[in-house]
Amino acid sequence: MRWSLISIGFPSQLATGSASVTSHSMLRMLLAAGFLAAGSLGSALAVDPPSSVASEGERGYVHGELIYELHDAPTPQCHASTIADTESGLVAAWFGGTHEKHPDVGIWVSRREADGWTAAVEVADGTESGTKSGTAKGAENGSEYPCWNPVLFQPSRGPLLLFYKVGPSPSEWWGMLMTSDDGGKSWSEPRRLGENDRIGHLLGPVKNKPIELADGSILAPSSTEHAGWRVHFERLGRSDSDSPSGGQWNVVEVIGPTHSAEHFNAIQPSILTYPEGAMQVLCRTREGVLAESWSRDGGRTWGDMAATELPNPNSGTDAVTLRDGRQLLVYNHTTRQGEFPSGRQMLNVALSDDGHRWRPVLTLERQEGEFSYPAVIQARDGRVHLTYTYNRRSIKHVVLDPASLE
Repeated sequence: MRWSLISIGFPSQLATGSASVTSHSMLRMLLAAGFLAAGSLGSALAVDPPSSVASEGERGYVHGELIYELHDAPTPQCHASTIADTESGLVAAWFGGTHEKHPDVGIWVSRREADGWTAAVEVADGTESGTKSGTAKGAENGSEYPCWNPVLFQPSRGPLLLFYKVGPSPSEWWGMLMTSDDGGKSWSEPRRLGENDRIGHLLGPVKNKPIELADGSILAPSSTEHAGWRVHFERLGRSDSDSPSGGQWNVVEVIGPTHSAEHFNAIQPSILTYPEGAMQVLCRTREGVLAESWSRDGGRTWGDMAATELPNPNSGTDAVTLRDGRQLLVYNHTTRQGEFPSGRQMLNVALSDDGHRWRPVLTLERQEGEFSYPAVIQARDGRVHLTYTYNRRSIKHVVLDPASLE
């Protein structure tokens, strides 16, 4: 496929009659140089997603359900879900309360049992004790802070981990960690992750799941917003790996920030893995496109942040490396403004064989409202499970069969 420089808005005096672009890298260079407006790269390169919304039994869409019905919501609003697969079944979590940033916002959990999702239970809030009877760490005059962005992760050994953030805003929050030895039925007391000279408060994974490395440590994709939007990574190790529980998880290394915010304000990375220790992150940005960065040494160092071919309306995404080697991305294939669908009105699934060329294969939602902030995993049965915000009134769970996704 070829794209005319004139057709994507390049200055006509610089685009001769037959001039065209055949290279994705050339368009990325034009964006970085300021010749392309934010968001135009994604719309210029990306293939349109399916116009029809997927239904059960077609194109790999197996099942979709709300974790709780709209008439039975435990809180007025909810957002930023996460999902994990444990030996006892699926566990989902999200933050919920009056509205985002309200001090009553806590972390809620539900488990998938044979007859459906269990009633949601609040397991953490913005107080030191986690019971709304204490005072938030760092709080003054007994104030309570909202909770944000839970991330569930089940290591190969040891308890289920629940990371989340507490604080007045994303530029001031701090990271917390709880664990569960029974698949999310009960939880340990929360503890703060600590601080670091380069990034300030340690956060753990900021929105999307970490990955477990060959040495048993965890690489958490993270980001900060207090000095521009910048990506970093936190590697966690166990204090006593020989104990039956695997020991306590602590941050043992901070990698980054890996870029400045001069060209890309990027946050909320997802980690994808490739042969020979290669890794890729895909990130939300303020620049109208999904951004990417690559590592060739197992995540120890990272290259420059660059634009992908996909649009991004300044909304969170998630991605997972499938067992067959393909990469699967869940994202809003829209720009922030414009004709319908725009913003968070459409949610999509794309596949890639190499992390460079993406094929939109499913449209999960396409209607007025907000459908956003997905989380995605491949469970032990091979199926793909994802959750996402459904109009901030519920969390939707969708099951996909990757063998039928093309």
